[in-house]
Amino acid sequence: MTVTSKLSALAIAGAVAGAIATISTVAPAHAAGKEKCFGISLAGQNDCAAGPGTTCAGTSTVDYQGNAWTLVPKGTCATTELDGNRMGSLDALTRDLPA
Repeated sequence: MTVTSKLSALAIAGAVAGAIATISTVAPAHAAGKEKCFGISLAGQNDCAAGPGTTCAGTSTVDYQGNAWTLVPKGTCATTELDGNRMGSLDALTRDLPA
């Protein structure tokens, strides 16, 4: 292996390590003071998914889909009231799932 090849390999390894470090520090900061609240999103407005019928942000197909979540201020999920006597939940729900 030439000196140039070794330097290139080190540069790539350093870039990958830096990217991994950035990802691990950004994600928790984004969610600081927040909690996942299931079953409160309108169709297409979820932050991410919990199961079949969604893949991630904006993919819920049913209002208040029980397996899709949205980040809300910590401590507010369980008290979030919705249409039809629904409430937010800290755990995925089996209600209002896509057919």
